[in-house]
Amino acid sequence: MNDVSIHVEGQRIHGKLLLPASCEVRCAAMLFVHGWGDTQRRNLGIGKRLQARGFVCLTFNLRGHARTRAQRDTVTRAQNLADVIAAYDLLAARPEVDAARVGLVGSSYGGYLATLLTAERKIRWLALHAPALYMDGDFDRPKRELNLDPKLAEYRRRRLEPGANRALTAATRFDGDVLVVESEHDTVIPREVAANYLHAFEPAGSRRHEVLAGADHGLSREAWRREWGELLVDWVATRPAAGPESQATARRTRRAISAFGWTPTMRSISRPPLNTSSIGMLRTSRRPAVTGLSSTLSLATRTCPASSAAS
Repeated sequence: MNDVSIHVEGQRIHGKLLLPASCEVRCAAMLFVHGWGDTQRRNLGIGKRLQARGFVCLTFNLRGHARTRAQRDTVTRAQNLADVIAAYDLLAARPEVDAARVGLVGSSYGGYLATLLTAERKIRWLALHAPALYMDGDFDRPKRELNLDPKLAEYRRRRLEPGANRALTAATRFDGDVLVVESEHDTVIPREVAANYLHAFEPAGSRRHEVLAGADHGLSREAWRREWGELLVDWVATRPAAGPESQATARRTRRAISAFGWTPTMRSISRPPLNTSSIGMLRTSRRPAVTGLSSTLSLATRTCPASSAAS
């Protein structure tokens, strides 16, 4: 793991670069964008698991967090989007990275920023957990003030046409693979937000929608964080362009699980079968948090405090 400095608008933000043991050819890469009030630390465990599967991974702290927490009351969405663009450019320019195979992982506010980035840079995969949504106005207003706007909660419960929101418009133009994951008991981001994102992502190369049963917005329990991590790693590993090492690991995992009597599928390769339902052409599932057996099949994820509820 290497410390990196990312230069943006005359400032520096800090990140962690995870390189696989070998990159004989240029590797696929994943950029992680944390949520408001969180830090890159939460993403390091998942990043290490993808690193073991041959991915170059970059985590970093948005301005207003960690070492730049003093800017928390003044940092804007425009500035944080510039942070994400700068982090992407650093990652894509690495000699180990195949710039045509770069993906994004974003949670909450980070999911919103990640979606906006797809309008600025070429992204192959996009994985979002509880992505937030904001009104387009006052893009240069301090982000912290947005959550004080009494209109925000009502706005998030509306059915929105993609053209009515900047992030949703970006989603309509995304042609890669997308994973959208909700928390069943999310009291911060209502289900209408995920529905609006999924509708906007209809033109994507592929869409997958999951619900973490019982989970809250910040994934405050270790079982929920582990479930999100396993789901994400499994999904990334089965992408057609993920690379032979990652796909071989996924196949070995499926064979190992089959030995326990489970029937693995592309939707569940480390868990018992899911209860699923269909919404139009999109298949959705409710995934219970799993402890015990399935957790022994993956690397441990460092326990992190729950993120702030303000997203």
